[in-house]
Amino acid sequence: MTGWLDGLRLAVPLLTVVRLRTGPVDRATGRRAMLLAPATGLVVGGAAALVLLAGGAAGLSPLLGAALAVAASAALTRALHLDGLADLADGLGSGRPAAEALAIMKRSDIGPFGVVTLLLTLLVQVAALASAPNAPVAALVAAVTGRLALPWACRTGVPAARPGGLGALVAGTVPTRAAVLVTAVVIAAAVAAGPFAVAAVAAGLAAALLTLRRAVRRLGGVTGDVLGALVEIATTAALVVLAAA
Repeated sequence: MTGWLDGLRLAVPLLTVVRLRTGPVDRATGRRAMLLAPATGLVVGGAAALVLLAGGAAGLSPLLGAALAVAASAALTRALHLDGLADLADGLGSGRPAAEALAIMKRSDIGPFGVVTLLLTLLVQVAALASAPNAPVAALVAAVTGRLALPWACRTGVPAARPGGLGALVAGTVPTRAAVLVTAVVIAAAVAAGPFAVAAVAAGLAAALLTLRRAVRRLGGVTGDVLGALVEIATTAALVVLAAA
């Protein structure tokens, strides 16, 4: 039980701005943190849902409410996932060998691939959330789906692209069976929100896994930037499906 508490204490500060007193930080704790990652989506998605509800009560347009909700999500994650998405776009878009692409991703600046990817992703997220039939529920489902990508990205057999950093801490730590079990729990919870919620979870996870495959082939493994990018990609794909409802 203590080990899972340590995992939660690592997952929450790692994936949100909420500060908790952390325990030991090792690969075992990293594994538990990745398995608990979808639960942190309740924090981010819940906050976005509250913003949407407050915006609706205040008479704001769906578009403005969606923009504020996406902004709240970014603030609650320190925009780290968006930063990872931009870095991955720059690295993959460069067409350089793995070592050079990783060096590009590690830079503090954002290149043209990253800028365009960020703009388009945020535009799609806002537009999809604004047109979703039940935007608060959509925000919650999408946020959890985004974090569901993490245990799959850290499953056994997926290497780290670098010897240090977050990728090295969590890469290859999650048994595939455990990732499947967490996914089953998320899907079971999504059933209550309707068939489109289940489809959104499936679409988000599929988009993340396709991107993961591409990243591993090009970079040789995962990094913290790759993990952050997968969160945003899965979230966006889920929102698009939910908007189609």
